[in-house]
Amino acid sequence: MGERKRIIIITDGDEYARKAVEHVAQEIGGRCISMSHGNPTVLSGSEIVALIKKAQQEPILVMFDDSGLVGEGYGERALVHVAKHPEIEVLGVLAVAAKTKQAEWTKIDVSVDRNGELTPYGVDKYGEPELDIGRLNGDTVYSLDQLDVPVIVGIGDVGKMSGKDSFEIGAPITKKAIEIILERSGFYDK
Repeated sequence: MGERKRIIIITDGDEYARKAVEHVAQEIGGRCISMSHGNPTVLSGSEIVALIKKAQQEPILVMFDDSGLVGEGYGERALVHVAKHPEIEVLGVLAVAAKTKQAEWTKIDVSVDRNGELTPYGVDKYGEPELDIGRLNGDTVYSLDQLDVPVIVGIGDVGKMSGKDSFEIGAPITKKAIEIILERSGFYDK
């Protein structure tokens, strides 16, 4: 089977997220599966796996988005398929906050707030700390608790956060969150 491809899952896929994630992938020497973006995700899990397997650089950053659908939507079905694939190793998840009416949530290990500070609290879509420790509300996080991943990092709306994470300034909050995943997953040790 060969070595498994090492990926980071990002639970956002709109145009702002795509630009931010592409920028960060380039800065860290990784690869972004740009075709995985969409609001909602349009590719199936098996189509995304095929794209991941073609990627030359690692880590591979992959976006998934449910566009606010309740429960396990199309983006989450694709996410679970990819995460459980035997040829894929998930280094971690960037769990993106959203203002959801249905209040889907997931457990997180840590969050990065809009100022780039680590916090044990979840954050909202603007990157402001919430009241719950170790918990983040989002719209593509319904299935994360059933996955076995080394680290889940909470973050506000990728590429936005009132301009503090714009790709035009280097998407610094997204970059920091991905660097935390790389460090805590042991990516640099392999």
